[in-house]
Amino acid sequence: MAVKIRLTRMGAKSKPYYRIVAADTDSPRDGRFLEILGTYDPKKNPADVNLKENRIREWLSRGAKATVTVSSLLKTKGIEAKIK
Repeated sequence: MAVKIRLTRMGAKSKPYYRIVAADTDSPRDGRFLEILGTYDPKKNPADVNLKENRIREWLSRGAKATVTVSSLLKTKGIEAKIK
């Protein structure tokens, strides 16, 4: 089972809010996930990013790969990630 760290969209129409989750690569974007690792709110100025850093580091050490968007969010918090 390959695992990605990616965004899952939440919120209402025109008011996006995202969860950062660890999910199987075969699961749909807003479908089943393994664990919630943080949140991302792009509508705030500056964008609000909350992370469970220790859990993210653990998933990365197990071989999970972050998507491009998530890796850029992690980089702002000082976490290096392997990109998909």
